[in-house]
Amino acid sequence: MKRLKTYALGLATTATILMLLLASFGPNKVSASRRVNLSVQSNITVFATGLNNPRGLKFGPDGNLYVAEGGTGGTDSTIGICDQVPFPVGPYTGSAIGGRISIIDHSGNRTTLTDTLPSSQTGPVLGSLISGVADVAFVGDTIYAILAGAGCSHGVSGTPNGVVKVNSDGTWNLIADLSAFQQSHPVANPEPDDFEPDGTWYSMVALHGDLYAVEPNHGEVVRISASTGAITRVVDVSASQDHIVPTAVAYRGNFFFGNLGTFPIVPGTQKILKLTPSGNLKTWATGFTTVLGLVFDERDRMYVLESMTASGFPGPDQFGTGKVIRVDPDGTQTEVAGGLSFPSAMTLGPDGALYVSNIGFGAPPIGLGEIWRIEVPN
Repeated sequence: MKRLKTYALGLATTATILMLLLASFGPNKVSASRRVNLSVQSNITVFATGLNNPRGLKFGPDGNLYVAEGGTGGTDSTIGICDQVPFPVGPYTGSAIGGRISIIDHSGNRTTLTDTLPSSQTGPVLGSLISGVADVAFVGDTIYAILAGAGCSHGVSGTPNGVVKVNSDGTWNLIADLSAFQQSHPVANPEPDDFEPDGTWYSMVALHGDLYAVEPNHGEVVRISASTGAITRVVDVSASQDHIVPTAVAYRGNFFFGNLGTFPIVPGTQKILKLTPSGNLKTWATGFTTVLGLVFDERDRMYVLESMTASGFPGPDQFGTGKVIRVDPDGTQTEVAGGLSFPSAMTLGPDGALYVSNIGFGAPPIGLGEIWRIEVPN
């Protein structure tokens, strides 16, 4: 029973779900009963290929798309040096390099900004599956990346999880040590069965010169000053929500973030939470499943990326079950795209289309990840 609990709850961490298979526009509360299906598969095209576990993505001021990638993993071990992630997820092995940020131009051509960021992988029981760079964000013309696969507990002793500033030549420097912050600022209700000492940061957005990041394993949202690297906790999600696994974040007057949830998957049981800048947290919308992406359009409509929507545990039966759901200001939910396979992140392009990291986890690291472009129905 203990092992079953570890398996079920341990898989609720973002790091594990990313590796198990082969984070105000009104007070509306939304439920799945208001959802309609208008998915048109002809609105989906493959925009880019050749990615290694693509995760968070943003358009830069130059009009190109920048994609964070888990990378290629590694074989370095830190057993005996520091606390490890519990079995069966850990112990991890890692590498100081292999995590990548790619630049995708208007025609879908990929170039590498850097492939010298850390990358790591689970123990062999879970298939040695990979995490690395989790997301990117821009403050002015400067790109910042947040690391999820670094830190000693991930087999990377030289670099902690944190936020790095990436230069135009691909060199980078750490500006905020999030591993140290989490270890010195524990949350109220961590889950010991799947605890990640270095955290598993998932998503990040920029606002007024600061970066806001969501960490799902411990359950918190923090603010990082892009100029000084100072870290401040905005809210301890675990204190009021327990171990719910918050993931994707978006901003529209207030912060909104989606929830992955624990396994096995029960469709329609996850939610969107609203977080004011002062730290007030409440449920805003319900009726979702395994949320890994959120974005708003210019008409104040929220798009929700559901990574898997079939009942049960992640596995082959979840292939092709990913969806994008639009939530209108009146609360109506509309399916605008389906058929995605383990999507991991989403952004809105300057052309008004959605761009989604497809096959964002669960596949071998050599080039199977894609970016899908989704035309949004009116």
